[in-house]
Amino acid sequence: MASPPSHDADLAVVGAGAAGLYAALCAADAGARVALVSATPLAESSSYWAQGGLAAALAGDDSPDRHLADTMRAGRGLVRQSAARRLVDEAPAIVADLQARGVRFDADRRGHLSLGLEGGHSARRVAHAGGSATGRRVTRALSALVAEHAGIAVHEGAHADALIRFEDRCTGLRAGGLALRARAVILATGGAAALWARTTNPAGAVGGGMLLAHAAGAALADLELVQFHPTALALPGRGDGFLVTEAVRGEGARLLDAAGERFVDELAPRDEVARAIGQRIAHEGSSAVSLDMREVEPALFPNVVEVLREVGIDPVRDLVPVAPAAHYVMGGIVTDREGRTSVPGLYAVGECACTGLHGANRLASNSLSECFVFGRRAALAALDEPPSAPSSSCEWRAAAGAAPTPAMRAALWRHAGLEREARGLRALLDAPHPLARLVALSALAREESRGAHQRSDFPATDPALEHRHVVVAPGAPPAIAEWR
Repeated sequence: MASPPSHDADLAVVGAGAAGLYAALCAADAGARVALVSATPLAESSSYWAQGGLAAALAGDDSPDRHLADTMRAGRGLVRQSAARRLVDEAPAIVADLQARGVRFDADRRGHLSLGLEGGHSARRVAHAGGSATGRRVTRALSALVAEHAGIAVHEGAHADALIRFEDRCTGLRAGGLALRARAVILATGGAAALWARTTNPAGAVGGGMLLAHAAGAALADLELVQFHPTALALPGRGDGFLVTEAVRGEGARLLDAAGERFVDELAPRDEVARAIGQRIAHEGSSAVSLDMREVEPALFPNVVEVLREVGIDPVRDLVPVAPAAHYVMGGIVTDREGRTSVPGLYAVGECACTGLHGANRLASNSLSECFVFGRRAALAALDEPPSAPSSSCEWRAAAGAAPTPAMRAALWRHAGLEREARGLRALLDAPHPLARLVALSALAREESRGAHQRSDFPATDPALEHRHVVVAPGAPPAIAEWR
């Protein structure tokens, strides 16, 4: 079989969400030749739909230490403090850099940033752009900069299907019939929450980058730690699963049961709110609880209001039916604080990566900040890798596995959803999708309940598993590793 035509770059970035766009820009600004690979046109990534903002200690009464304490508390004893410290220390400068690049964050009449309050935060520290349209605004701005940058070659509509390894290093990738050779590859391919039947994610978020890295020899971790967003629209047909940002709860929206009564602290961490909703739905035999947005100013959340009205719900006068949905996989490709994986020359950032930052429960809006903080770090670290030596004896490492079927997605929701137990998890070990099998293996290995991982057969938290992470290396059973 003939080798595909090759193209050389200093750095190849896979994924055009927030992490990939920013990593590409940071590397190109440092003088690198960057090849950016995107399966979709620019500004159509998962980040485009992100309603949350950037969490950063920007207010006068806030501090990185306070932000760190909230992150640690939400993560339920599994947060890697060294990673979290980098996030909270560097996030304020990231907001300033994005402003300098043309991103316009919401501000009051005096020009001060309008900071939102979200679940698990003890202070207003979430910067938004266009209210709940932050992802759209940020990715549009960064996509325009990427498209205009002379140092970035964009390959749209190209799907990365294999990584190149030479002498145990990652030296490039294959995408769209083109071989891209580079001194390093950064995977910024997003998450895997669309493997579950009920999800807030676009259909393509099925962990492709994780499987690609795993096939090339990289370890994965924390796959059992899946965050279920408490308030996804529960409406048969169009609009089902649409995420109603928790920022609306920060502005006074309330969760009500069938009797019209509040039953949970709306601003508790996501795992607590999601479980409370799930339990109330089970108790009432219903399909949803109600989110009361009638006292919330509609202009603060224009895209939420727009979508709800399109499906026949006017949040100014109607209650909104909501229920939990798979939203964010805390686990992914194991990396250090610079984005390095266990394969030299291969980096990962954003939701496909696992630094240990989020622990067992991601603090709201830390993920977008993570994309930028660690995207920049990975880009600069990757440029220190040795130049890629041309070779005809390289090997291709391609990800394998069947596409997720509706039946498999339903099984994952049933057996690895808000609550799991060994019998159901074992039933997933024969799932056709390899990542579903790894999720089940990882969940079986964590014999406790902690944060987003709830085992009905192990309902207590095991103190011995604090700071312990379930790591899956290629061809090996899950192992427990301590991260600090």
